[in-house]
Amino acid sequence: MTSAIRMGVLALLWGSGFLWIKISLNQGLTPGWITFVRCLLGAAVLVALAHGTGQRLPRDRATWGRLVVAAFLCNALPFLLFSIGEQTVDSGVAGVLNATTPLWSLLIGLALGSERPLRAARSAGLALGFAGVLLIFAPWSHGSGLMSWGALALLGASASYAVAFAYMARHLTGRGTAPLALSAAQLLTATGLSTPALAVGGSATVTWTGILAVVVLGIFATGLTFHLNYRMIADEGPTAAATVGYLLPVVSVTLGALVLDEPLTARVMAGMAVVLVGVGLTRAKTEPDRKPRAADTAGPPLPARP
Repeated sequence: MTSAIRMGVLALLWGSGFLWIKISLNQGLTPGWITFVRCLLGAAVLVALAHGTGQRLPRDRATWGRLVVAAFLCNALPFLLFSIGEQTVDSGVAGVLNATTPLWSLLIGLALGSERPLRAARSAGLALGFAGVLLIFAPWSHGSGLMSWGALALLGASASYAVAFAYMARHLTGRGTAPLALSAAQLLTATGLSTPALAVGGSATVTWTGILAVVVLGIFATGLTFHLNYRMIADEGPTAAATVGYLLPVVSVTLGALVLDEPLTARVMAGMAVVLVGVGLTRAKTEPDRKPRAADTAGPPLPARP
């Protein structure tokens, strides 16, 4: 499989996650159930893959304690927030807002002192990225319907990923646990953490279409893609995986329009372009290729790797 085909398959699988969430919601599943089943099935895939490659789950209490924090910030909380957000926001817009994670990562790095002072290009990128978010939300347009609690939940999910990546880089990576096994343990922990959310929700009738959508979301758009992303980083380096991240908003917007007939407004398309240009500027000559690490397989392949 060529690099281009591999990147295309990975972008399609991961970018489709927003579509499967939307279909699951439309077919009666609650955000809590979507989050729980996604974590459970994703964990099952990764545990099986880890077992097949001889990777053992961590056994020390200290690692599992850190995994509780990582699983909450990188899986249980953002997965739930994305499902809540898509109750009122289109799946395509959710995919675009997911791309703001590198912007939050940069802000967190500056706050923690782990980022060097910004030069002109990166400062412009940060400003452009959030300007793109404002363009998508269009708070000055009362009829847009985008400036809502759902949209804020989506931004909160993206920010949660950024906090999680910063935490994992400091407390989980480079401690001797194989990356695939660490990701499997993290999703297992997230499954337990998401259990209380099952008690919250309505009593709508769940269809077989909804069940199929959440199964695809858990097995293919979560578990399998975590593994494929890890393999891409191992075989081709993080630059290739980061390139996939730039394709996710395009995939989510395209699938939303084709499958769910979501509108492709000029404002949202322009906002997506501005966000991606801003993210690209914030990454300018800051991240050389390196060996894969556990954090690279613990979350979605976003345009930036903290």
